[in-house]
Amino acid sequence: MFTVLEKKVLADEIKLFEVHAPQVAKRAKAGQFIILRVDEKGERIPLTIADYDREKGTITIVFQEVGKTTRVLGTLNKGDSILDFAGPLGMPSHIEKTGRVVCIGGGVGVAPIYPITRALREAGNHVTGIIGARNKEIVFCEDKMRQVAGELFITTDDGSYGRKGFVTDVLKELIEKNNCMPDLVVAVGPLPMMKAVSMLTREYGVKTIVSLNSIMVDGTGMCGACRVTVGGETRFACVEGPEFDGHLVDFDEMSLRARFFQKEEQQSMQKYLCSCGGKCNG
Repeated sequence: MFTVLEKKVLADEIKLFEVHAPQVAKRAKAGQFIILRVDEKGERIPLTIADYDREKGTITIVFQEVGKTTRVLGTLNKGDSILDFAGPLGMPSHIEKTGRVVCIGGGVGVAPIYPITRALREAGNHVTGIIGARNKEIVFCEDKMRQVAGELFITTDDGSYGRKGFVTDVLKELIEKNNCMPDLVVAVGPLPMMKAVSMLTREYGVKTIVSLNSIMVDGTGMCGACRVTVGGETRFACVEGPEFDGHLVDFDEMSLRARFFQKEEQQSMQKYLCSCGGKCNG
């Protein structure tokens, strides 16, 4: 059993858990993920590692309550346990000194972009961070990102915090600045955001890495549920990813696959809400 040592509510329906998982923390690296199962009847879901502490033996995960499993996970409190917590899985981020790097996090993608930003900064890169959110209420991890990014920009769709607009607006300005052309862009977040970032950087020939959190079952390449098309070839996000060249990813196909079980997910959520009278928030 894996004990929740710390629980924080970061924003509306976004929660942070610090989980005691010493064997996972011992090997974890930026960009990797874990697959957890809350209880014996629960489904397995992947979550990118938001942070790790080898000395304490902990893994930090951040998730948004969007379906039954994340809603159930959110009901856990400090001292509660998670049945399965497998990892670290996937390939870690490729960290090297590249030069100018822009790290972009959208929505809950801000959590996993943090350790990547930190690792790139420690490798000697000049790192600029961009955080994107729908509104001020769901902006989080700002302080931690400011500690590892040379400069940080925040955008909100409605303009309630930072500047109004999208992460691509800031990215385009940075690219077009004299002597500020980035050597690498790393983006983690919703598919539409990563697609938009990749389309923009393709125009300027800027190398772009995205993290694909596709549907997964076993997380070891056996089931094939996580397959994505990259450069016209089928790749498995769980063992060959989750990071891929954003210019080669078929985002349209991935978006369709992400909605494949939408009906079943809605039915499962409805049954869960009915079983608890709609009072299942943690």
